[in-house]
Order: sequence, then C-alpha cells, then structure tokens
Amino acid sequence: MFATARETLRRIGPVRLAGTALFLLLAVFFARTSWDLPLAQDVERLLYDVRAYRSAPTVDQDDRITMVVFNDQTLIETGRRSPLDRVTLAKALQRIDSLHPKAIGIDILIDQRTPEDAQLIAAFKTMKTPTYLAFVSAETNPDFVEYGQEEFLRAFQKSIAGGAVKPASVLFQSDRTDNVIRNWPEQPASLPPLLANSLSPLHPEFRKYTGAIRFRTPTDPERPVFSKLPVQLFTGDIPAEAFRSQIEGRYVLLGGDIFDLDQFETPATRTRGGTMIGLEVHAHMLAQLLDGAMYSSIAGWALWATALLVVAAGGMTSMIEARPWRLAPLLLAQLAVLIFLPYWAQARGIDTQQLPVFGWAAGWIIAFAAVGTASRSVTAQQRHFAQSALGRYLPRDVANLIMRDPSQLSLHGEKREIYALFTDLEGFTKLSHAIEPEMVALLLNRYLDMLSAVVLKHGGTIDKFVGDAVVAFWGAPIARADDGERAVQAAIAMYEAGEAFRRSAPEGVPPIGCTRVGLHRGDAIVGNFGGEGRIQYTALGDSMNLAARLEGASKQLKTTVLVSETAAAGASFVGFRPMGRVAVRGRSTPIAIFEPRADLPPEDVSRLTAWVRQFDEGDPQALEEIGRYSRDHPDDAAVANLVYRLGKVGPGGSFVLE
Repeated sequence: MFATARETLRRIGPVRLAGTALFLLLAVFFARTSWDLPLAQDVERLLYDVRAYRSAPTVDQDDRITMVVFNDQTLIETGRRSPLDRVTLAKALQRIDSLHPKAIGIDILIDQRTPEDAQLIAAFKTMKTPTYLAFVSAETNPDFVEYGQEEFLRAFQKSIAGGAVKPASVLFQSDRTDNVIRNWPEQPASLPPLLANSLSPLHPEFRKYTGAIRFRTPTDPERPVFSKLPVQLFTGDIPAEAFRSQIEGRYVLLGGDIFDLDQFETPATRTRGGTMIGLEVHAHMLAQLLDGAMYSSIAGWALWATALLVVAAGGMTSMIEARPWRLAPLLLAQLAVLIFLPYWAQARGIDTQQLPVFGWAAGWIIAFAAVGTASRSVTAQQRHFAQSALGRYLPRDVANLIMRDPSQLSLHGEKREIYALFTDLEGFTKLSHAIEPEMVALLLNRYLDMLSAVVLKHGGTIDKFVGDAVVAFWGAPIARADDGERAVQAAIAMYEAGEAFRRSAPEGVPPIGCTRVGLHRGDAIVGNFGGEGRIQYTALGDSMNLAARLEGASKQLKTTVLVSETAAAGASFVGFRPMGRVAVRGRSTPIAIFEPRADLPPEDVSRLTAWVRQFDEGDPQALEEIGRYSRDHPDDAAVANLVYRLGKVGPGGSFVLE
C-alpha cells in the first residue's frame, strides 16, 4: 500500500498535490466545525436529536413529581384565558398545600393586575409548603416580557414576601438555530435560582450547569413519565383526600397545558413529532437534578484529534487498491464506528451536542474524493459523472449538449430564472400503511416513472424525488424560449398521468388520491452544490418554496393545478382561469393564481376572467355572476371555493392560506 501511495504522489505533481492538500484541510475543518456551519448545523442538530431520543432512558412513571395543569377544559369552565383564573389557582393551591407535598413549583407568570389578586395573595400568605413562583426579567427574556410586566412581577412578589412563597426563574433558552430546547439555560446572578434548583437543594452544582437536558421516555406509552392532573380536580366537589397519594411527599408542578401556548420543540419532536409543554420540561429538569445526572462534555482537543483521524481514514481508504468485496469490510467497519460511537457516548452520559457526526461523514467523503480524484484522470471522472447522471435527470437533447460542452452544466451555482414545479400524490402516505411494502415500492416506482417521463418529454430537469413528490424545473441548465409553455403543458400532463395511474391501480389496492401540481416562475440559484464528485444538481431559493406552497394550497382551493401569475405570463397557453389572489406563508406580497383548464370552453374562461377583473374593480354584480356560474356548474368545486373567497376578502383582497 505504501509503495502505491508513493507512486500516486509522484504522478499527481506539485500543483495537484497542493490542491489535494487544500481539500484535506477543508475536510479537517468541516469534520471539526460542522456544528457551526450553515446547512451542516441543521443536519448535526437533527442527528443529535435522533440519538438523544433513541438513547434516552426508558422509565416507569416517576412517583416523585406530579403536574397539575390548567388545560383547555379549565379555560372553558372558568371562561378565562389570559391571565389564567386566579381564583381557581388560589383554591387549588390551598387544597394541594393541605395534602403536604414536598414542594410546589408554579410556572405561571403573575404579571398583570386582576380583580382576584387579593384572594390569590391571601392564599399565598397561608401556604405552609415551600412554594416557588415563576419569575422572568425583561433583560433576560426581552421577546416575551416588557419592563412593565417585570415591575408588576416584582411588586407582586414583594406583597407576599416573608412566607413560604419565593421567586424562581422559569427562563428557557431554545437553540437559536432551530428553536429546539436541548440545554439547561444560563443562570445569571440577576435572576433567582431556576425552578428545578429552587425546588431541590440536593445537587447545588446544577446551579451553574448549562449542559444537555436529560429527557426520558416512558416504558408504557399509556403511562407518561410524569402524572398530570387537571387543576379543576382541586377546586370542585371531590374531596382533596382522594388525591393524597399523588400529592403527599411529591414535588408538585403547577402550570398550563393549553394546546397553543407554552409549547416547545425538544429532541423528541424530530423523531416522534409533537411538542412539550414548558411545565413538563421543568419536570424533566427537576428529575435530572434529583438523579444527579449531569452530562459530561467532550474536550476540544479530542474533537480535533478525531477530525484528523477521520480525514486520514478517508484518504487512506481511497488509496487502497483492492477488489470491492475485500474493501467492503473496512468501509462497513468505519461506517459502524461513525454510526454507533455517538450513540454509545450519549447513552453513557456524554453530551454529544458538539460531536460533528455529519462533519465526520462529510470530511471522510471529502478526503476520500480528494485523494481518489488526485490519483485518477480528471477527464475520466467528469465523463463518468455526466454519463451516470445526465440521462436520468435531463432531457436527451440537453444531456447530449452538455456531453459535448461540459461547461454548460454549472458545478458551483448561478442565478437563473426558472419555472419551478412541485407535485404531490394525495393520500399516498396513508395508503402505504395499508398495503404490503412490496406493493408500495411497485406503485411508487411506477408512479415516479410516469411523472419523470412527462418532465423529460417536455424538456424539464428533474431536481429530486421526495417520497411520492416530484420536484422539477425548466430554464436550467439550458434555457429555451418556450420553457414557460413546456412547463405549463407538463403540469397539466402530470395531473393527467396521475389520473391514469389511479385508474390502472392493481385490484385490491385502496383508492388512490389525485396528483396536485404547483408551478411558479422566478429566480433561483441553480447548480451542483455537492461538488464535482457528487450528483446533486438542484435549484434553491424562494421560487422553489413558492411552487411548493402553491401545490399545498391546491387541496384547500379545490383545484388540481395552480400556476402563479408570473408563470402564466410566460406561457402562450390561453386556458388559464383566474383563481383569485392569495397570501402564502413566508411572502409579504399576495400573488394572483390561475388554474390551466384546456378542457373548458374558451368562452367560459373569458367570462370568468372578466367577472373577476370587474369584481376587483368594485363591481358587486360580477360576484353574483360568478355565483350564478357556480350554481350552473355544481361539480366545479374550485369555482365554488373562489366565490367563497372573493366574498370573504372583498374587491382587491387576498385570501390568507392556512
């Protein structure tokens, strides 16, 4: 192997050797710092969330902690939403106090005056159980707390001082990158101790801890880690004694469990979905403190050493000349280390948040590709890349042109005006759970083949497949004068292909939904963002996002194909009927949308276009005409939906999509 390495270095030459060394430095940098790099940091956090959830301790219900919550039913019964009913809070606290809990933590901000304050103050002053009331400051939480609220909080705390009730910080700090809660917050001296630290003095070292929160998972999904009781159980006619076993000697956390308030994403969100209420986050932190389960961090020198080792392994592996079956065990062994080492560390109390797992994989690949490329012919590599990729993603004439002139295919990224198209097969995810995996694969491959053929037939570029969705665009790598018309005709043909697919489904397969399509024209950055050794020719930008939004809106608007105004303006197709104006998430400017309908009489399209224009100009009679047309065509759900939206938003208005 060493003789081969020396010969390879001799053939490379100084220039290419310098380039290879630069790539190796880049690989080391990426393998160490990917947690701080755009895009890569999103992948790293996702991988961490998956391993944190998968390696989390599985436990029975914790009998040390009970949550008492204001839920949506409480809001209905009290007729109060914000602030939460303080009479209910006062009554519940007095009953809970009588059952002798170990301590009470209240994650409810008393930050504004209500007529019931006197009753709540009286309840606080009679408390015998050590009780800790939520406090935050405008300095440490400026997005949610104003100075006026902080002043009231301080005044209220002062009015109940001297008894069993003391302030406690309920500050959380979500990750600034993706808003997920993973760590204990910083605990500045300007704030009282964190709620978990206040409730239990067992491990004072947690007063300065800012490492990972140890979220646990239940052994039985029907029995959550922490029991949860609605607060109304402690304010009604049921004797408090009935709940003694769930309160006495326990830490009681009292707060909200309302579906749209105080909800946080945690590492479990990426794996199982859903969010966690803030009160439950406090419960997990308190349980972690009681167990003394403080995660240890990884030294920076160890991360640098590992990055160097990974890059060296990738480069050396690429230089091994062996048959694939001999090389496979080594590759599998390295892959196993990359996959299982982070899980092993996380499960043994090591905080792997800064462990650059994706960076290791990317650094290994960069090193493998850089060293391998340096020892082979660049021309052969480029030709192999073109032969293996272009024919599957690009029209035949475009592929042939690029084979003759590879410079036509941008390998770095350039700004182009494109027609971006997204599709979705309604209900396929649900269908895939109802049939055998082999049938799912058969149907999906057949469906994607049909839609891919439509894209290539109409001169489009296939970007990617996302499950049953097809992402494509026109205008790159080669732009044509009639790209707009091609894209519109492809959108219509893809819907029709989807209908043919539905009709031809094998016997015994449940009904398949329709194919919906979104099309938009705008600027995007187009290129191969993975590098010359990796097939990832794609388009990025707002145009792609808006096409996806239009496809998603199609179901809500009862259409099948939706085309933006800019896309419609670039096509010679004359069967566009207006579908009003909508505002989509992520864009401040509403857009006009159209539905291409080649099956409708031209006079119907013309009349509907005129009526919509007249309505926007303030003519109420035009809406009546559209409504009459809708009644004459009861099967046209899209027009009925248009009538509803126009009536709701008025002339010139835009309908806000959900």
